[in-house]
This record gives sequence, structure tokens and C-alpha cells, in this order.
Amino acid sequence: MSRPPFLTLPGCARAHRLRTARGEFAVHDARPEGTARGTVLLVPGFTGSKEDFIALLEPLARAGFRVVAVDGRGQHETEGPRDEAAYAQQELARDVLAQAAALDADAESSAPLHVLGHSLGGLIVRAAVMMAPDAFASLTLMSSGPAAISESQQARTKLLVDALTVTDMENVWHAMRELDPPEAPEENTPPGVEDFLHQRWLGTVPEQLIVTGRQLNREPDRVAELAGVALPKHVLSGVVDYAWPVPLMDEMAERLAARRTVIQGAGHSPNAERPLPTAEALIDFWRGVSPS
Repeated sequence: MSRPPFLTLPGCARAHRLRTARGEFAVHDARPEGTARGTVLLVPGFTGSKEDFIALLEPLARAGFRVVAVDGRGQHETEGPRDEAAYAQQELARDVLAQAAALDADAESSAPLHVLGHSLGGLIVRAAVMMAPDAFASLTLMSSGPAAISESQQARTKLLVDALTVTDMENVWHAMRELDPPEAPEENTPPGVEDFLHQRWLGTVPEQLIVTGRQLNREPDRVAELAGVALPKHVLSGVVDYAWPVPLMDEMAERLAARRTVIQGAGHSPNAERPLPTAEALIDFWRGVSPS
């Protein structure tokens, strides 16, 4: 579970609802001064939300990019139905394409649109890219692997999914916290973050977690298919990762002929754990895609 390093939006950003052809989505929207050199759509992972990217908003906007971090369908502040069919991967990918279309229509110029998916979000955005590669200028997979998550995480995720089918979100939350390793000392925890994580969990639709948890456990290897999409690609991760072993992501980057970045001092959530070097790596990649 990603832990945002803080919760207060920077002055360049605002929270609002992005209207699309597939409904409204809660977003954090950061804008640069002057004309944007590009727009970036950030898609969070399993149990995550737009707040996972909060520390990237200001540095990316300062570099000239409009940055839109989104709560997916049924995540945190975006509503979703109590229907498992609504969270099939193709449905979530179509949501990403609808978000991209709305951002493209709202763009001030013909600036490119880049998409980034973190963890589960990477599986969703790669499905979107393979549906409509022309919708994007580049693809970044952050801490997201080629297929299903590691066996140890599959077992943990299955326990979570099974629990969600028989009890309520509050009980599952407390059970998860008992299984989690000890957190940092309380004085090192940013104010309000623990309460936020709890409320975010309660705000997420159980069926969204059930279906996407199964996706993480069953995802096939689609790297060869993605490699056939003529789009600049970037694989970024920390030096360790509990969901996908880092050597597996190294190999995926080679198969994709993608740029590979490893953020020192980071684990599964470089966006939250080491946001400034992560932002620098993303900016360098996106500027290389659209140098003008």
C-alpha cells in the first residue's frame, strides 16, 4: 500500500472531477505556468489513489507539464457500482482511454499526452495502450511487471480477496494491519496519513478490490504484444520490489526495448518514497520523447 508523504496539495494543483464519456473521475490536476509542454495522466495501483502521486505534482508542473492523477472507477473518491463486471480489466482500460480523450479535448495546444501506471495501474494502462496506441505519446510502467505478481504476494492477495467476499471492509482493514510489518515510529508519520489510509480503504468499492486482486494473481505475460506497439516506453522501479522481482522488470525492459530507470533508496512506490529523483527521471524521459 502506497503511503503519501504528505496530503496538502501544492499551490499549482487543485482537486476536481474530470468529466469523460464514461463518467466523472476524481483527480488532482497540477498546471504549469504558461503553456504546457505536455500532459501526464497518472494511474494508481491496487488499494491506491491519486494521492500516491501528490509529491510528483509540483516538480512535474514546474518542468512544464500538466499533471493529472486520477482515482479509477471505484477507487477512493470516484464512485463505482457494486458489480464485479464493472471492474474487468478491459472496462478499466476503456476508462483510461476516456480520461485521455477528455484531457486531449481540454488541452491548450497539441501538446503530447503521456500515460503512467503504477503497479496494477501499469497492467491497466498497458491494456489501454494496446487498445488505442495513438491516444498516447509514451508509456511508463512504474513498479509493474510482465505478468502476475510474485507467488508470495499472490498468496497474500488471495487471502485479501477471500476475506472481502465474506466480511466487511472495516474488519478486513484491521486484519490487514495485524499482518503488516511494524511501521516507522509515530513521530515520523506525516500528520493525518494513517487516518487517510483508513478512510481511503473504506471509500474503495469492495468489488473493485476483489476483481483487480484476481487480475494481479492471474495476469498473463503480454510483453511481446506490447513490444509490437510503436510507442516510447519507460520501465521505472525502486531497487527492491515485493510485487515483482526487480530482475524481472529488468528483463521486461529489454524485451520492450524500453528505457530502464532504477530509483536508489526506493521500493515499490518510488513516487512516494523518492519523489524528486523519480520526477527527474520522468521529466528526462518525457523531454526526450518531445524535445520541443
